[in-house]
Amino acid sequence: MAETNAPETTAAHTAPPVAGPPAGYGSQPSGRPQHTHGGGAPVKRQIVAFSFYRILPEWKRLPAAEKAVHKAAFIAVIEKWQKPGEFLTMTYSTVGTRGDVDMLVWSICYSVEEMNRMRSELLATPLGGYIEIPHHFLSMTKRSQYQIDREDESEAESRGAIRPGGHKYIFVYPFWKTRPWYMLSMEERRRLMDEHIRVGLAYPRVKLNTTYSFGIDDQEFVVAFETNFPEDFVDLVQQLRETEASMYTLKDFPIFSCVRMTPEEMLDHIG
Repeated sequence: MAETNAPETTAAHTAPPVAGPPAGYGSQPSGRPQHTHGGGAPVKRQIVAFSFYRILPEWKRLPAAEKAVHKAAFIAVIEKWQKPGEFLTMTYSTVGTRGDVDMLVWSICYSVEEMNRMRSELLATPLGGYIEIPHHFLSMTKRSQYQIDREDESEAESRGAIRPGGHKYIFVYPFWKTRPWYMLSMEERRRLMDEHIRVGLAYPRVKLNTTYSFGIDDQEFVVAFETNFPEDFVDLVQQLRETEASMYTLKDFPIFSCVRMTPEEMLDHIG
C-alpha cells in the first residue's frame, strides 16, 4: 500500500469518540510562508514525526513516587508543546500490541527545528534516561499525485495539511514502492491507483493519513490509518493485497497497532 490507499475521510459511527486535536490545528500558522497547490487555498507542508519508545525494565522497578515525578516531567513537556495551529502531539499505547515498543508519540508541526527541540526536551526529562527508540519515522505532507474524485475537506486542503485525531486506534507503517513503479507512465500509475482508491472508498470508517519521506528518512512514505473499527482495517488491507498496484510494493512493514490514550494513561500502562 502507498499514497491514497484509502480516502482521508471518516463516516459517522457509534463508537465512543476520542478527543481530537486542539481547536484551530490544521489552520495556517500566522507569520509563516504559505504555498498554493492547483490554485486552491494556501497550504504549508507539515513536518510529521512518529516516535516509538521503549522504556527500559530498570525504570519499572523504581519506587512509585519516583516514577510519578518522572511521568509528570515527561507529560509537562508534551503539554508545553501543545500549540493550537502550530504544534500538535498525540500519544498512544502499544502495550499488548507490539513487543519491541511501549508507546507512540506522534507530533505534527511546521518546522524541523521545533520538532528537534521538542524531542530533545522529552529525552532530557528523567524518564528520557530510561528510553530507547527502536523506531522513528520522519515525513512531510504534500499533495497526492492521484486525485480522489470527491469534494471533501482533505482534498480542499490539497493534502498539505492533515487533521488527525478523533479515533481510538491508529495503524502505522513505513512504505516503499519498487523502482519499476516509478518507471511507469503517470497515466498507467493513475489507472492502477484508481482501483486502489475504489477499494479504500468501500471502507469509509478508516481514515488514511499519507506522508512523504523522500530524501529525509529511509522510507518513501509513512501511512497512518485511524479508525474505531480494527476489523475494517484488517479487511481493507486484505482486499488491497488483491489489487494490481500491490505488485509494486517493495516493503510495508513493520506495522504498529496503537491505542489512543492521554499521556497519563499511556505512561500508567507501562508501569
